[in-house]
Amino acid sequence: MTDIVVVDYGAGNLRSVQKAFEQLGYNATVTEDPAAVAQAPAIVFPGQGASPPAMEALNKAGLTEAIHTSIAAGTPFFGVCLGLQLLMDVSEEGPVDCLSVLPGVTKKLPEGLKVPHMGWNNVRLRTEHPVFHDVPQDSYFYFVHSYYAEPTDDATVLGTTDYGVTFCSVAARGNLVATQFHPEKSGPIGLKLYDNFMRYVVLQQTVPEA
Repeated sequence: MTDIVVVDYGAGNLRSVQKAFEQLGYNATVTEDPAAVAQAPAIVFPGQGASPPAMEALNKAGLTEAIHTSIAAGTPFFGVCLGLQLLMDVSEEGPVDCLSVLPGVTKKLPEGLKVPHMGWNNVRLRTEHPVFHDVPQDSYFYFVHSYYAEPTDDATVLGTTDYGVTFCSVAARGNLVATQFHPEKSGPIGLKLYDNFMRYVVLQQTVPEA
């Protein structure tokens, strides 16, 4: 059984992510060890909170380099919520460099909206992707955020959501996929994303034809 490594940098309820994979029958280990992250066969990078303290924790733990090493090596990678925002170059939350995995900026939701954007909202997919196999267009997922990622390369935007602005709610490139919403809080449809990630990205099973 392939072990999934859930990156622990003190930003969020990692146990709920771990339990989601275990419910699906996969082994999931929560770790803050850079060596374990760098050598992991698959990585989940969740998070809640603000970018500046999160980046400080990642840098202090030596996890920034480990994440870059893993992604560059082609390790299957699933970012969640803050785990999407931190992939950008910078964030409007504060003067701190983010991971710069995907060129772009994390921006604050427009003034006048109730923030955080919390609750169920739909995702409109722009194209097919193995992680979203058999997931209906405009499916609803659970969001909790005040900022959103805006990738420079529009080709990396896999799905969008409307909340005062049309924002990137799913980004994907190569071995990497990341969602602004929380699959582990999104019921059966959210678990399906994790299962698809394991089946078709990590274990590289053939995606059934529609």
